[in-house]
Amino acid sequence: MTFSTLMDSVVSKGPFQFIVMTLLGLPILGMANHNLLQIFTAITPSYHCRPPPNASAGPWVLPMGLNGKPERCLRFVYPPNASLPNDTHRATEPCLDGWVYNISARSSIVTEWDLVCESNKLKEMAQSVYMAGTLVGGIVLGDLSDRFGRKPILSCSYLLLAASGSGAAFSPTLSTYMVLRFLCGASISGVTLSTVILNVEWMSIQMRAIMATAIGYFYSFGQFILPGLAYIIPQWRWLQLTVSAPFFAFFLLSWWVPESIRWMVLSGKTPKALKILQWVAALNGKKKEGEKIRPEELIHNLQKEISLANVKYSIVDLFRIPILCRVTFCLMLAWFSTGFAYYSLALSVGEFGFNLYLLQLVFGGVDIPAKFVSILSMTYLGRHITLATTLVLAGGSILALIFVPSDFLTLRTVLAVFGKGCLSSSFTCLFLYTSELYPTVLRQTGMGIGNVFSRIGSMTAPLVKITEELHPFAPNIIFGTATFLGGSAAFFLPETLNQPLPETIEDMKNWSRQKKEPRQEPEEEKTSQRIPLQTCRGDLGPS
Repeated sequence: MTFSTLMDSVVSKGPFQFIVMTLLGLPILGMANHNLLQIFTAITPSYHCRPPPNASAGPWVLPMGLNGKPERCLRFVYPPNASLPNDTHRATEPCLDGWVYNISARSSIVTEWDLVCESNKLKEMAQSVYMAGTLVGGIVLGDLSDRFGRKPILSCSYLLLAASGSGAAFSPTLSTYMVLRFLCGASISGVTLSTVILNVEWMSIQMRAIMATAIGYFYSFGQFILPGLAYIIPQWRWLQLTVSAPFFAFFLLSWWVPESIRWMVLSGKTPKALKILQWVAALNGKKKEGEKIRPEELIHNLQKEISLANVKYSIVDLFRIPILCRVTFCLMLAWFSTGFAYYSLALSVGEFGFNLYLLQLVFGGVDIPAKFVSILSMTYLGRHITLATTLVLAGGSILALIFVPSDFLTLRTVLAVFGKGCLSSSFTCLFLYTSELYPTVLRQTGMGIGNVFSRIGSMTAPLVKITEELHPFAPNIIFGTATFLGGSAAFFLPETLNQPLPETIEDMKNWSRQKKEPRQEPEEEKTSQRIPLQTCRGDLGPS
């Protein structure tokens, strides 16, 4: 009996799967709030230079820019009605006394720390620092999870997110805010990786795609929560605190989440794994099947996996072993292009000229049909076809924006929403696909690498936006081309549809060999009468 068969026989599907999905899914509702929080906490209202203290009570006329609109970063040195030579009237200077903001709608970190004009890039830097935290968290917490277990890292990540997120609401300076947001990003990676792995490792082969998509829907519905909270809570500090404090409760609830059976068995904790397995079987109405399992039987059936798991693996093995190297490089490109393009669209909601709150609802709502189509495609067409198709379509929609004039706001918005939906489907597929491609002994590490490259993409996206100053089409060309490359890489990945999870690296090697065997079977059947002669010549033999 293989491990997958054993799990399916006693776990399969039942109340336990629903409980695990709920416990893991509820915190995901709040993850969308943190990832997209700066859409509202870093909003830039209309502003202009504050007049000098000695200015008259009358209106202070602002200099006009080349576009015919008042300058926001310059002011006249002298009032227009001053009795000075004509050429002096045109003299301007920076906003030495700060800015006046229209904060009738909401406050933000932009108005709090004057992140405008020369300092406007600090707003993008704050988001990049957050993404840098997700990158570091993916590297560090992914490895720690393989060493110490999925559950401890999940619980610690909840607590870190609650503490750092709440602390950011009381930040006295921008630098303090950035440090705490960095910790928020790191903890988000810990939550994401542990949630995905626990969900996959506790589900049967038939339920994996369904449950992975269900978890993804929690994130999608979380995107509906954020604009509602932002509309009700206009003060950025209170909004930051509101989206962070619930994770203290999630930290307490995480103690009810069971550790991965696969990880415990491969870590030598068989008695504890058996106890949990029997409890789950009883909860799912299969108490008798669970009681039939004995520690000796479990160890005997998994002796190969246990012995191979005693060998310590590291991130180097992902590039040292040929099959893992190919899988890792293809996944790195797919993860990078997905994160790169996704956040370029998701964080650009305010650039399409519509109501910010309603448009965010639309951008979040597109995930619902996108994930539904994704689960149908993954279930019936396969993983790599789904991944490749969604990335190619997303790249096409981004490149199509090049040919749509800027005043065609509706059409540009439709293309952006379609592209964002495709990228959302790509994320859903990647989380499941990556966890299925890597063996248990390196699964969390592989997920961590994928998460790292996704975050590198999301960090790079704001910097690519700057190329718009060189040419208006440059960002979309870069985003679209990168997404096409990511989709092309998916065709070089093996299919995992209806395949058991690989436990060891040897399983992956055998899996790769089996993919080639069916091509030889017809020929072998035709020449079965010549097998003895061919065997003597050494042409055939055990693989």
